[in-house]
Amino acid sequence: MSEKKESLLQVENAIIMAAGLSSRFAPISYEYPKSLVKVRGQVLIERQIYQLKEAGINDITIVVGYKKEQFYYLMDKFQVEIVENPEYASRNNHSTLYAVREKLGNTYICSADNYFTQNVFEAFVNKAYYSSVYQEGKTDEWCIETDETGLIKNVEIGGIDKWIMLGHVFFSRDFSKKFVKVLEAVYDNSETKNLLWESIYLNHINELNLYSRQYPKEVIIEFDTLDELRRFDTHYIDSTGSIILHSICEQLECKESEITGLTPIKKEGQTVGFDFFIRNINYSYFYETKELLRYNR
Repeated sequence: MSEKKESLLQVENAIIMAAGLSSRFAPISYEYPKSLVKVRGQVLIERQIYQLKEAGINDITIVVGYKKEQFYYLMDKFQVEIVENPEYASRNNHSTLYAVREKLGNTYICSADNYFTQNVFEAFVNKAYYSSVYQEGKTDEWCIETDETGLIKNVEIGGIDKWIMLGHVFFSRDFSKKFVKVLEAVYDNSETKNLLWESIYLNHINELNLYSRQYPKEVIIEFDTLDELRRFDTHYIDSTGSIILHSICEQLECKESEITGLTPIKKEGQTVGFDFFIRNINYSYFYETKELLRYNR
């Protein structure tokens, strides 16, 4: 091993978080998990697994919850491990890391629905980091403030012309040990239930050193909504493969490309349908009843 590699941390494994509901990705996420969407010819989570393996990282664990059975094929196809998060619907994403806390060491933490235009993974890393991209103009994302070394000192939601948290994370063994200790200490607190793991980290930022690793904006892409996916993969403008959208098109005699502005409808914390527009007319669709309503606004 070279001197350079001896000074670095060897990545031991990767955790891919795939348990969430992704309700904003309506209606596709009602039919199947967003991370199983095919983007430019590749299934999102499969592309990420390929990239990890190309970097020599073969110990990969996928944490599942919502529609978990749809992920099981990955075990045979890629020899990955599947761990179920039984609390995915009642807690935020910190419960995913809690479910695999014994596996955290020199570990990549990945969101299953990220799309990397180039391989961001490496076999050796120098320190714990959260990937970031520069967002010009106003943003509602998590904006990073660092010191001169790149150490994250503060994070605020929303800002203008800021580096934002987006993409994969690397936990060093030291960071993992400290984070797990904090996570276990606060897990049973009532206020923890709805927190992202990032919020728990921020509540203990003085104890948990995480650096900002900067990437060009075009390298890390996240699709929060179908409209965002359509801008990246034009195939989805006319044909999403969604049974629900196909049914709406038949009822309203429209093309899928005319269905825009999809946003989830929530009731008592549960996603029950989605609002959308066709030719500037607002409609609502409800999953369980398959009811389609039109509003003249």
